[in-house]
Amino acid sequence: MDFMKSLTVSASGMSVQRTRVGLAASNLANVQTTRAEDGSGPYRRLDAVVTPAAFDDALGSAMGIDDGVRGAEVMKVVADPTEGKLVHNPTHPDADQNGFVRLPNVNPVQEMVNLMTAQRGYDANATAFETAKTMIQRGLDIVR
Repeated sequence: MDFMKSLTVSASGMSVQRTRVGLAASNLANVQTTRAEDGSGPYRRLDAVVTPAAFDDALGSAMGIDDGVRGAEVMKVVADPTEGKLVHNPTHPDADQNGFVRLPNVNPVQEMVNLMTAQRGYDANATAFETAKTMIQRGLDIVR
């Protein structure tokens, strides 16, 4: 495997984890938001759909060669369709005629776990990136 592909794979992993951190932070920031920006109801937690990404050079693609090197990419960001819980609070401005308010479907504990796993994934990719960079540098030192 060439070193540039290993750097690209690690960088793609860091990008995915950065997106996951941003989504978890957004979800935590909106844990009490009972009215979405468009006024359609409570905030819905967002989650990233991650897929493998192929990194082929132009010549390899033209020749139909796939060396199996994969990275990751965020294909799309989707809203979680599950409903949040109903709480009775008749004085809330978003309460229905029976006095119930639908809360967002955000679980703060789950979002903290998402933050921690994204941080660890980012750290692992950063370590792999630094290791590949060091190997490249040492290879150049040998040539000198």
